[in-house]
Amino acid sequence: MKFEISAHKREAQGTGASRRLRRMGRVPGIVYGGTEAPVNIELDHKDLFQNLRNEKFHASILTLKMNGSAQQVLLRAVNMHPFKLQVQHVDFQRVSKDKKIHMKVPLHFVNAEKSPGVKEQGGIASHVLNELDITCFPDDLPEFIEVDLSNLTVGHSLHVRDLALPKGVELALHKADNPVVATVVIPSLIAEEEEAAPAVAAADVPTTEQAAAPKEGEGAPAEGEKGKGADKPAAAADKGEKKEKK
Repeated sequence: MKFEISAHKREAQGTGASRRLRRMGRVPGIVYGGTEAPVNIELDHKDLFQNLRNEKFHASILTLKMNGSAQQVLLRAVNMHPFKLQVQHVDFQRVSKDKKIHMKVPLHFVNAEKSPGVKEQGGIASHVLNELDITCFPDDLPEFIEVDLSNLTVGHSLHVRDLALPKGVELALHKADNPVVATVVIPSLIAEEEEAAPAVAAADVPTTEQAAAPKEGEGAPAEGEKGKGADKPAAAADKGEKKEKK
């Protein structure tokens, strides 16, 4: 699927100008990279927002039309309003066919229901990663990478280097890195872990009796003081008995 977006060169700059654009249903942005200088642009908010809802738009080569010319770009950054469904700013990067690009592409998981871990062992598939860092030439950029879970069993994981990558696509990882992409776990184990966490936390909270008990050296009289205090009632009782005898 190919995406085309229209933009106009933005003359006015600054916070006030950007605010006015947003009130008019426009989005301030910038396009940079390649051999040309960066250009401030503005786009229609409605069209841009609609495209942003499409997963493919985030990992595709886009055609940016501006002032009668067209150029190939990638979506590099989107700034959203803290609580409104409003795009505040957008960044695009120019691409060249003869230069590799670094992108994050989404992962699509398939065949989980066919895996022995789910079908025979009663497990559930857990997705650890949802996107993958890759490098490739623009023409080789995939819209997504498929993750086949059909051979996954309980207690085993699928790692990044286990994936079948499309032609021309390479992993953007250090040589020693091989993170987990997905695994199959037993639901009862997840429940036990969730129950164990509050139990451990509760063990650190003192009971009412523990909280009320005096700490060492606080509240309770010292051993010597206990003897003095305990002897007084007995001494008074002895004196009373002597008076009655007289």
